[in-house]
Parts: sequence; structure tokens; C-alpha cells
Amino acid sequence: MNVSRPAVHPVEAPPVTEGAVHNAPRGRMKDVQGMPGTLGGLALRLLQFIFAAVSLCVMSTTSDFPSVTAFRYLVAAVGLQCLWSFSLAIVDAYALLVRRSLRNCTMVGLFIVGDAVTSTLTFSAACSSAGITVLIGNDLDKCGLNHCAQFESATAMAFISWNRVI
Repeated sequence: MNVSRPAVHPVEAPPVTEGAVHNAPRGRMKDVQGMPGTLGGLALRLLQFIFAAVSLCVMSTTSDFPSVTAFRYLVAAVGLQCLWSFSLAIVDAYALLVRRSLRNCTMVGLFIVGDAVTSTLTFSAACSSAGITVLIGNDLDKCGLNHCAQFESATAMAFISWNRVI
């Protein structure tokens, strides 16, 4: 009776072909400055928060902003932008302190959806406020009666704070 016995035979590595180079395993992406969980990302989040907060403060200190719907919309949008940016700045600071990476697919997806919603709201509010500011300043010539400089400043700060790409 012939029974096979286990044996170890050395095997030579196959020669490398050109097709095998393209199928090589990929390396991990390095930290890009500005991505969540890096010092650059924290700095960008804080700047976004500061510009949105300045826009919110300047617009809400004017006495006649509630009379225009676009200005009320701007206050609501940059208020939400402030909350979102500040909360993600805290997450970035925590990730830096405990040396954790924020490359989790769920976390990045949450950041993308939140940034998309807040940036769309802030951009549309800034555009509508800019339109009303141009109407008041250029078309109606009523800057003497209104706070045009404050409206323009708040709108400019909202435009600066609206975009944050992950």
C-alpha cells in the first residue's frame, strides 16, 4: 500500500512580471495637513469657527437685522456653522492629545455629510445676504439709514467661513 507522506519542498518565488507590479498591495495614505486629527486640521477648524463667530456677532449686534429675512437666515446658518466647527475642533484637539487617527470610514463620512450641510447653508445665506446688501447699498442708496458696513463685514466673514474641505 502506497501512502503519501507529508514532505516539505522548497519553492522558488515566481519571476516578477509587469502585471504583478500593478497588483502590489497599496501603502497607507500619509497624514495630509488639514485633514481631521492633524494640527493643520485643528487650525483650519478654529479659523472657520472664528470667522463664523465674528459674522454672527457683527450681524446680531445690528439693530435692524431682524427686519430682513436673509439676514436672519445668515445668523441661523453661521450659528450652526459655529457649533459644527467648534465641536469638530474639540474632536481634532482630542485626537491630537491622545494621538488617535481619525481615518475611520464612519467618522470621515460623518465629517463629510456635516461639512456638506453646513457649508451649503452658510454659502446660500451669505449669497442672499450679499444680494440684500448690494440692494441696500447700491440700488436704494440707503446706507446712511442702515448698517451697510456691518452687513458687508458679516457677509464677508460668512463667505470666508463657508468652505472647509476634508
